[in-house]
Amino acid sequence: MAKFSGVYVAIITPFTKEYQVDYKRLEEHVDWLIKEGVHGIIPAGSVGEYASLTPEERAKVIETVIAAANGRVPVVVGTGAPSTDQAAGWARHAKAAGAAGIMALPPINYNPTEAEIFAHYEALSEVGIPIIAYNNPHDYKVDLTPDLLKKLSAIENVVAVKEFSGDIRRVHDILAKTDLEVMIGVDDLAMEGPIAGATGWIAGFPNVFPREGVRIFELAAQGRVKEALELYRPSLPLYHYDAKPQLVQAIKYSMELAGRPVGPTRPPRMPLPESELQKIKEAFEQAVSVKVN
Repeated sequence: MAKFSGVYVAIITPFTKEYQVDYKRLEEHVDWLIKEGVHGIIPAGSVGEYASLTPEERAKVIETVIAAANGRVPVVVGTGAPSTDQAAGWARHAKAAGAAGIMALPPINYNPTEAEIFAHYEALSEVGIPIIAYNNPHDYKVDLTPDLLKKLSAIENVVAVKEFSGDIRRVHDILAKTDLEVMIGVDDLAMEGPIAGATGWIAGFPNVFPREGVRIFELAAQGRVKEALELYRPSLPLYHYDAKPQLVQAIKYSMELAGRPVGPTRPPRMPLPESELQKIKEAFEQAVSVKVN
C-alpha cells in the first residue's frame, strides 16, 4: 500500500489585512479540510507562501498545522530553501515536530549537476524521514526526469515524487522505471493522474473544494471515469490556474468567494487586476455549480 495515498492539500497560509500570519484561521482551515475528507496536509509549500515567511513564522506554521491535525491525517512538510543545509534543517524540524514526511525540492538557485542533486537528496535522507521529491521544471531549472528519479530512488528515504511537469506520460515512465509512488502535482491532471497509476494528488484548489477534489480522485482511481468527469470538467477552468504563477492569488480569491476568506497574499505576490478576478469568478461559479453531498 502506498505510504502517501489520496488527496494531500498543499495548504494556504492565512494572513490578516496587515500581512500577519493568522494562526487561529490556519487551525480552523486544517480542521475543516480534515472534516471534509482530505487524506493529508502539506504546509510550507509554494501555495503556503513559504518564501515570504520569516523562519520563526514558518516554524510556527508547521507546528500549528501538525497540532491542529492531531494525528487525524499525515502532515508532510515543505522544505524548500536556498541551500541544502537549510533544507535539511527544515527536515529536522519537521521530524521533531511529528511530521509524517517532507516534500523536498532539488537545489533551486541554479542549474545543478546530477551529482549535486543526488548529494542534496542524500543529505535530506540522512535526517531519517520519508521524502517526496518535488519535480517542478516550470519554476526551477531542474527536471527530475524518470531516468534521474530512477537514480534518486536508490536513496533510502526517497519514497515518492510530486510530478508537476504537466506531462501525464511521465507517470507511466516513472512507474515503469522506479519503485516510487507518484503523486500528481498539478490540479488539471487530477483525474488523469490516478487513471495512469498515480496513488496520490498534491492539490491546490481543494483548499476551496476539498470534498469535490477527493471525490474526483477516488472515482478516477476506481475507474469510474464518467462519474468523475461530471465533477472534473466543470472544475477544470479553475483547476487550470494551479499551473499558473498566480495560483496562490487565485486560490485565496476563490476561498473568499466561497465564504472562507483567508486574507491577502504577501508581497511580492500582489493583488490581481479586476479583469483577472472576473475570470476567476466565472471559473469559480462554474465549479460550484456541481457539488458533492
